Amino acid sequence: MPITKSAIKAMRVSARKNEKNRAIRSAMKTKVTKAESAVAAGKTEPAVEAVKGAASALDKAVIKGIIHPNNAARRKSRLAKKLNQAAEPKK
Repeated sequence: MPITKSAIKAMRVSARKNEKNRAIRSAMKTKVTKAESAVAAGKTEPAVEAVKGAASALDKAVIKGIIHPNNAARRKSRLAKKLNQAAEPKK
């Protein structure tokens, strides 16, 4: 346990930030998962909207410093790739 006043305050601040970041990260992961499942279902229109929402959630997480920008870029790229592969006609 922290002993000094500054360490006690730092612990409180860290706990508040942790709660806030956890909520944002959880929402981001949920949107990405829903987008992946929409793409897997094969319905193009809902999948496009879901991918847009997931990309937006990833961008917001980057702006708030919750994930690294390259992490978000990689995830968005993979989602777009899955969407494009699902949208193209199969041979």
